[in-house]
Amino acid sequence: MTIASFEGKSPHIGAGAYVHPSADVFGDVTIGAECWIGPGARIRGDYGAIVLGDYCSVEDNCVIHARPGERTTIGDWVTFGHGAVIHNVTMIHDYAIVGMGAVVSDWAILGEWAVVGEGAVVRQGQEVPPGHIAVGVPAKVLAKAVGEEYKAQWTEFKKIYVDLARRYPEGWIPLGE
Repeated sequence: MTIASFEGKSPHIGAGAYVHPSADVFGDVTIGAECWIGPGARIRGDYGAIVLGDYCSVEDNCVIHARPGERTTIGDWVTFGHGAVIHNVTMIHDYAIVGMGAVVSDWAILGEWAVVGEGAVVRQGQEVPPGHIAVGVPAKVLAKAVGEEYKAQWTEFKKIYVDLARRYPEGWIPLGE
């Protein structure tokens, strides 16, 4: 694990957040309380700033980055599936979900409870409205919004990662070196 300063900018890791030993977090990065940062994740605040809200999960091999002098801002309770790439987004609002292998590109905005399907590519400047689903390459927003049952199910999934952030510090025991 690398949690490091870069050119005088140091990460701030919130209370109860867990960063996996194989993840890298460096530079101008703020990680909120009780987040779970998975194996192989890279959160690079080397020449742009990254702000990650509370209770987020950044699953295995995700990349979060920002352009020089700009900022990637992520709300609370946001879930990033395995291998997602988040690059210089303007804003990802609370409870959004970015599926496995999806890309959310420069200056994009995801509304509250917006969902980006697995493998989708949200283009530069594209907006996914609150509660809507975007799928495909390039991503197209579907007419049907997510329902209350979907939100209830995903709220429980999101709580699993908050629980993992609490369990990992004592439960992670490397075997052999």
